[in-house]
Amino acid sequence: MFRFFVNSSACALMCMIVASTFAHEGPHGHDHKHAHDDSPKFFTTREAGRVLPLAKEEDVFHFVVYGDRTGGVPAGLKVLDQAVADTNLLDPDLVMTVGDLIQGYNEAPQWLDQMQEYKDIMNRLKMQWFPVAGNHDVYWRGTGKAPEGHHELNYEKHFGPLWYTFQHKRAGFIVLYSDEGDDATNQKGFSEPRLQKMSPEQLDFLKQSLEKHKGLEHVFVFLHHPRWIGRGYGEGNWDEVHAMLKDAGNVSAVFAGHIHQMRFDGPKDGIAYYTLATTGGHLSADIPGAGYLHHLNVVTVRKESVTVAALPVGSVIDPKEFTPEFLADVNKARSIRPVEVDNSLTLQMDGSATGELVFSLSNTSQQPIDATASLDPVNRDWVATLDHQHLTIPPGETKQLTFALQRSVDLETELTNPRLRLDLHYVGKSTRINLPPSSTPVAMKLSAVPADYFTGKENRCLEVTGERSTVRIDSSELALPDGPFTLEAWVNPAQVAGHRGLIAKTQRSEFAFFMDEGVPQFDVHLADRYHSAKATDVLPVDQWSHLAGVYDGSAVKLYINGTLVGTKKATGKRTTNKLPLFIGADPDTQGQPTRAFLGKIDEVRVTKQAIYSSDFKPLRRLAPEPDTVLLMHLDRQFGPFVLDHSGSAAKGTLGVDAQLVPVE
Repeated sequence: MFRFFVNSSACALMCMIVASTFAHEGPHGHDHKHAHDDSPKFFTTREAGRVLPLAKEEDVFHFVVYGDRTGGVPAGLKVLDQAVADTNLLDPDLVMTVGDLIQGYNEAPQWLDQMQEYKDIMNRLKMQWFPVAGNHDVYWRGTGKAPEGHHELNYEKHFGPLWYTFQHKRAGFIVLYSDEGDDATNQKGFSEPRLQKMSPEQLDFLKQSLEKHKGLEHVFVFLHHPRWIGRGYGEGNWDEVHAMLKDAGNVSAVFAGHIHQMRFDGPKDGIAYYTLATTGGHLSADIPGAGYLHHLNVVTVRKESVTVAALPVGSVIDPKEFTPEFLADVNKARSIRPVEVDNSLTLQMDGSATGELVFSLSNTSQQPIDATASLDPVNRDWVATLDHQHLTIPPGETKQLTFALQRSVDLETELTNPRLRLDLHYVGKSTRINLPPSSTPVAMKLSAVPADYFTGKENRCLEVTGERSTVRIDSSELALPDGPFTLEAWVNPAQVAGHRGLIAKTQRSEFAFFMDEGVPQFDVHLADRYHSAKATDVLPVDQWSHLAGVYDGSAVKLYINGTLVGTKKATGKRTTNKLPLFIGADPDTQGQPTRAFLGKIDEVRVTKQAIYSSDFKPLRRLAPEPDTVLLMHLDRQFGPFVLDHSGSAAKGTLGVDAQLVPVE
């Protein structure tokens, strides 16, 4: 039995109303309604929500914590289902979550369907489970104005209060809400520090909760965003929260999620800070040894100690090994890529090519790296003097690779872009981590292109189905000076879920078209920060739309089908980088495609002036203008390349799965 805490003289009446209205479903889907809700072990300052039945009490106990479920493919529900089966075998007292339970970012009908889908799986647990609200669970996206609080009312009705606390045995459990946002503007977001603060109301709840639990042996805290790691949370008020936890004297651990990678920060003032990876959510890498894995945390609670173990399928991992220093060192090893030192490779229009190449490999990590270099197996039309060359790169040192490439005159055999493959192993003090292999395209100079190359061809477009089906345009190929410019393209989304890169050359710099849950935006990095012109409506699926992003020196503007839909005042010098421009994705810090758009893209043009100042009627086929620095019709390919119709004569490299398909 539970008691909701409300700061009102009508406390008893409110407790009766809440208990009778918001009953929580048990493990088998049945509502457990409480006629007498007078237990002091459940506490919230929220006046509306579902009453959450507590777990059965025994002396020594275990509980399990689940990571994020969202951001990945629907197959993540199967991972969650398996986690439930595994947990039932472990038989802990209870299960906690750290938020992002459902995909969300939608309107109420879809939200309710996903909520029920999630609860149907979780209610197969033999023990009680307790929710935590994450951004996916409360952020609303749709047509028109967002409801007050986004999905907070739906969440509290179907999952439980946004913040609450309860006692189990001699331990207190406190659930915090890390997506309050700005009540005045109804804004929610985790990229702006001002939106990442605990409100005075929630801080007062935390103060009262810690006071209620001051006589307990342990207190555990759960929230979605790991605000103690810095990044975008740096200007929040987590220092104030930590000080309250420290002063309480019995807070043993804090658990969070969101970053989709295991991380251990601590202990800090006697408090262990754990960040979970995923339990069905999207993983940006498949490196279990570096904390990218589906897992659950098993917590063992004794009077004098608390131990935590991460349990993936078939093994147990100690999450305390994943310190910021270790993660940073593995990331340095992951970032090793061949850097071109010298290259004389030239491709003729008859398909022949020859040249010598020199690449360097630098190890900035603190451990040795074993590397094997070879020509990628897809390059069967090429002959290389490089044949699985092995080398060890000591910490802080650089090694060079020198080899020759040759291709015979042949237009019948598929012309591939030669790629240098690297297989890397991080040789740690107690472990050897097999890092994902990298495949780096080798740049080639092109001979002269015939004058009629871009005329009389079937109208085609690029179909993007993932990161391997994009077009890469090296930074050296894009001659865009500082100042006003225009980026435009025709796009046809196949689906709109997720945060997608349509055309991008970003990483705290440059510019991009993004699509956030289907809503397009044009970003330009000026004077050390992004300025975004955003639309309000979702792009239609399976329908062509023209996007034009304009920076005119005083504002960033976004046009859809020739109509101005978003503008943001902006001035300053564009921050540049040496990363590639991707058609169909966003580059990561290593220049690899990520967050791919899913759909079709056509007629990509970059112009070094603001060519649109008012509404206009977009042309279906664009033409090169004197100030055009890139024009990709995407109608035909020459081997692995698509060619530029502007005076720059640039080239784009097709991904290994890229296809140019007829425009329908």
